[in-house]
Amino acid sequence: MDDTDVPLFPEAPAVTVEQTLAIIKPDAIHFADEIVEEIKSRGFTITQKRRLRLSPEQATDFYAEHYGKMFFPSLIAFMHSDDILVLVLAKPGAVQEWREMIGPTHPNKARQLSPESLRARYGTDQTRNAVHGSDSYFGAEREIRFMFPGTVTEPVYGGQLARDYLQAKVNPVLVQGLTQLCKQKPEDPVVCTYLTSLSPNTWNEETALVCT
Repeated sequence: MDDTDVPLFPEAPAVTVEQTLAIIKPDAIHFADEIVEEIKSRGFTITQKRRLRLSPEQATDFYAEHYGKMFFPSLIAFMHSDDILVLVLAKPGAVQEWREMIGPTHPNKARQLSPESLRARYGTDQTRNAVHGSDSYFGAEREIRFMFPGTVTEPVYGGQLARDYLQAKVNPVLVQGLTQLCKQKPEDPVVCTYLTSLSPNTWNEETALVCT
């Protein structure tokens, strides 16, 4: 096998890095530091983090899917009774792994089925159950945008998916910019200048990646 047969990028399995929303609730806020350390030890990356106290209106909007249920008033009162810590967690399979880490909704059930889970160790009852986790990929998207407006929640691709993205979206623009750079041979070559001058229509978030 000669040099031309050696792939530029070695083959690796495609990995999708998901994001999910985690909340450390008022009853567990005093244990936030140790819970965060445990989250990190399980391989999650914390991409966003904020501590706040929800207003009754914010709590109502966030838990709107439970409106009309018997526990709804007590849930809202509890969620704005003290500070919460909101985290965006990222890793492959983040939604499911975080759900497994927190355990069943009711701490009593969590203690039976998943005694090492966060709810089993820190929760008290179905309302004061220490932590929240998005229940699905699309639920995570909605909740992340609610807590962190403007956040991009698209998954981050690795392996072959990343190589395909670079080949289709980034490499062609990079090649054009470098070709233009070689032709003009400026005294102070700034690649980004040439990339932005290619076409106003081609400069977007995808091509911006080349300059960052």
